[in-house]
Amino acid sequence: MAAVNSSKKRILIGDDDPGMRLALLIRLRANNYEVCCAGDGLSVVAEARKHRPDLILLDLGMPSGDGYTVLNMLQGEPSEAQIPVIVLSARDRASHAERSVEAGAALFLQKPVETEVLLAAITQALATSELTPN
Repeated sequence: MAAVNSSKKRILIGDDDPGMRLALLIRLRANNYEVCCAGDGLSVVAEARKHRPDLILLDLGMPSGDGYTVLNMLQGEPSEAQIPVIVLSARDRASHAERSVEAGAALFLQKPVETEVLLAAITQALATSELTPN
């Protein structure tokens, strides 16, 4: 059953795998989120600036700037630094979870991720960002 999201939050998916982008897009739209996508690091930053998403789902391994480069670029702009980022990566959690959070991510989730876990993480990150003063 799809969750009701009355505020229609916008989520940017940054992942170089077209199949992953499509799977996430389907899951998120089914749960009433607006979705935009980017397939490389520089495009993620450009889309974030253009669309001002409420949240970003970010893969670490992408061309034209990996996830850490993207986090660094977003943290460099005050308005973009306010956007919560959930790193969604197949990379080893032990090696990358702490580093991701230190780089500015709200959370680290390891692929594959169950829909319920992803949606709970999104809800948590959005709620936290709404409580944080700009």
